Amino acid sequence: MPSPDEQCQCRCIHQDRITLAADKALDTRENERMAALFKAMGDPNRLRILWALNNQEMCVCDLAQFIGVTESAISHQLRRLRQLHLVASRREGPVLYYRLDDDHVSELIRLALQHLREDT
Repeated sequence: MPSPDEQCQCRCIHQDRITLAADKALDTRENERMAALFKAMGDPNRLRILWALNNQEMCVCDLAQFIGVTESAISHQLRRLRQLHLVASRREGPVLYYRLDDDHVSELIRLALQHLREDT
């Protein structure tokens, strides 16, 4: 990997700020995981699923009806959300019920909405 000087021919005005940013930077794995989390939440249907689950747990068929897509499509989206630990499930007989994985997910959604509403 090229050094910062080789990457960009930009002038450096505040080396101390660059050094601090580099010292505080996320490691590559955390940065990639955080990007994947925001990417998952950036999909409109997945965000609608998370918003619905913010209020109550729901099964795949109810989520499919709410979003207006097939159960297969919802299952695919839920699989991705589950991989990122945004949703969790519990089984009741043959039915899987989904909910937000923890309060952090709800807080992320709430903070994003609060941020958006402050701009209006």
